[in-house]
Amino acid sequence: MPIETKAAPAPLSSVVQFMESAMDWNRVEGSWKQVKGKVKEQWGKLTDDDLNVINGQQDQLEGKIQERYGYAKDQIRRDVENWYNSQKWQ
Repeated sequence: MPIETKAAPAPLSSVVQFMESAMDWNRVEGSWKQVKGKVKEQWGKLTDDDLNVINGQQDQLEGKIQERYGYAKDQIRRDVENWYNSQKWQ
């Protein structure tokens, strides 16, 4: 009889970090018109059309960066998180 294995649940700290990140990202979504200039400064290969499609959505931003730069998804996620944390949010 085969032994079933289950994936271990994500550590609580990872879940909390994800939730905090998602909640904080609302700042970006809410002020996208102002923020997209900063995004363009950081990732200059993104076009104005890309920025309109992204419309403040983190997953769309990460996807477009991956498309334009060819970076691995986990690297992009870290880069976006580092960029977000370096911003002076009011």
